[in-house]
Amino acid sequence: MQTALAQRPIALTCGEPAGIGPEIAAAARAALGAELPFFWIGDPRHLPKTCAFDLIERPAQAMQVAPDRLPVLPHPFASPATPGAARPEHAADVIAVIARAVDLVMKGEACAICTAPIHKKALKDGAGFAFPGHTEYLATLVGVDRVVMMLACPELRVVPVTIHIPVSEVPAALTARALEETMRITHAGLRQDFGLAAPRLAVAGLNPHAGEGGAMGHEEIDLIIPVLDRLRAEGMQIMGPLPADTMFHAGARARYDAAICMYHDQALIPIKTIDFAGGVNLTLGLPFIRTSPDHGTAFDIAGRGIADPTSLIAALRMAQDMARARGARTSKHAYKEDGKGAEHGRD
Repeated sequence: MQTALAQRPIALTCGEPAGIGPEIAAAARAALGAELPFFWIGDPRHLPKTCAFDLIERPAQAMQVAPDRLPVLPHPFASPATPGAARPEHAADVIAVIARAVDLVMKGEACAICTAPIHKKALKDGAGFAFPGHTEYLATLVGVDRVVMMLACPELRVVPVTIHIPVSEVPAALTARALEETMRITHAGLRQDFGLAAPRLAVAGLNPHAGEGGAMGHEEIDLIIPVLDRLRAEGMQIMGPLPADTMFHAGARARYDAAICMYHDQALIPIKTIDFAGGVNLTLGLPFIRTSPDHGTAFDIAGRGIADPTSLIAALRMAQDMARARGARTSKHAYKEDGKGAEHGRD
């Protein structure tokens, strides 16, 4: 049975209207039909001409829209869109749509947010967007200081501790605090949003062979191991630090629920190799669920009708699964707090 949270629709933001966002939204609705309720926030003029849609006034109305039509919560933009050519006058509304989706999910009118790709340079040029991307903007909107980026597919979940910085800057950015906060948020997210009572974390070393006892670097000995020991003492199940080159084959992946990696490519190369089209980008540490397809605006193919909606479909499905897990966990704790079924409600 679906929980009350998962019975609400997912809010899908339009993203950059000159990119592939509008066409993969239409394609996702055509593929999913009644399987998964979601609504698109944006300007209907930006949708493909072949897209059948119904305008709605409130998210709840998306549940009554026919499966072969896209529910659209309209958000007028300054002008139509030209595929492949971002317009500065669209930037403010792209940002406003994201904020509108957050408002709806925080009010309980949507169960999650799925964000279509944005073009950060277009937002900066057109509206002075001061954030590196979606993640930081979403955190700011709800006053959260620290969030975690996870990339996930059915075979693997990865979390980088440091993200979009040069490799040469990674050792300085890799602090004990950053590692510990990342691991705590990941652990909590796996419990809350994936329904794992006792998550198993595998932690990669920074250096080749995880430092090889200090022969190839001391970050493992001086920084990583003390953090892992402290968290193990609290009861977390942690493997590592492990050599990154032996962590991602099928046998190794079966032993953990998420891999904590020290830098961007250490995390993203394995998941994109395993499932390039179906990977999902999600944010842990927010007070709501947020997923996103793991690709960009693809201006070079926008408007040609060849964009692959696989990652968006995976992101929508993952958002629904996370809403079910979060709703079930909330219901279970409420059941325990009522004094009923206490012996059946343990994590």
